[in-house]
Amino acid sequence: MRRSDLLAALAGIRQATIGGRRAPHKPLLLLWLLGRYARTGSSEAAYVEAEAPVSRLINDFGPAIKNPHAASRRAAMPFVHLERSLWVLRNARGEPLESGIRDDSATLRRVGAIGRLHPQVESLLGEDPTALPAAVRLLLEHHFTASLEPAICDQAGLGLPNPLPTGDSGAVADPVYRLVKRKVRDSAFAEAVLRSYNYACAMCGYDGTLGGRPVGLEAAHIRWHSQGGPDLVDNGLALCSLHHALFDFRALGVTAKRTVRVSPVYAAETRSGRAVEQLHGAPVALPRQPLTSVAYDFLHWHDLQVFKHAPASAR
Repeated sequence: MRRSDLLAALAGIRQATIGGRRAPHKPLLLLWLLGRYARTGSSEAAYVEAEAPVSRLINDFGPAIKNPHAASRRAAMPFVHLERSLWVLRNARGEPLESGIRDDSATLRRVGAIGRLHPQVESLLGEDPTALPAAVRLLLEHHFTASLEPAICDQAGLGLPNPLPTGDSGAVADPVYRLVKRKVRDSAFAEAVLRSYNYACAMCGYDGTLGGRPVGLEAAHIRWHSQGGPDLVDNGLALCSLHHALFDFRALGVTAKRTVRVSPVYAAETRSGRAVEQLHGAPVALPRQPLTSVAYDFLHWHDLQVFKHAPASAR
């Protein structure tokens, strides 16, 4: 296997949706396996070892779950359904487990399921030191947004890989990596968004500068760039660093009426932490130019795919 083969396989993993929501279960399992390989030299893991840490990754960075009692068992689905071109799954006796096996925790525990990355994948990771960081970078850029990358890597036991080198046009310079069709970001997006919001946070009004330049103020994509979100002002919010992080981490959202929504799962004990709760229902600043109707499609995407609603049983 060559690095280009691995990247093509990772770019082509199939992902079902759950209730219309994105389900990055397989990418998160893969990132955990790559972290395990980086630490130990082997990706082999029994399901009973992977269940808790992989389920935690899915809970933290995947879609909200309706049944909170199943939160600790969410690793079962990708453990069974990850493509066999990347993954070998066997029972405790070393016999192959087909993809048709039930994807529930009880079954995987009963058969003593053990998985590991395909031997060709592990051989490549051992022979080519660029393969692992390229694989990690691809998975992060295809399925998440930049502000989440350090937290995902830390939880998966990985170092955050550097962005791959780009040429003068902004396209990835590495010809092998071009096959993943990485979407090039528009460098003018951030400035256009900040200027449109008068260089102030749309949620709290923060407008700090240092030497006349904005500091601690960022342009946030409403619909993530990795998920088809365009570099348009209609898909952007000017947010302070804190509220940008909370927006991407699912604690904050924006309603169709352009008011702040605070997740019912968010909790804080200090006065500073509770200040976030006090944003609930506050109006979100509008950009200077009128919004088009498509902006509300982006808000709906964030509400459906990112914002952390209360579990169904708690409503």
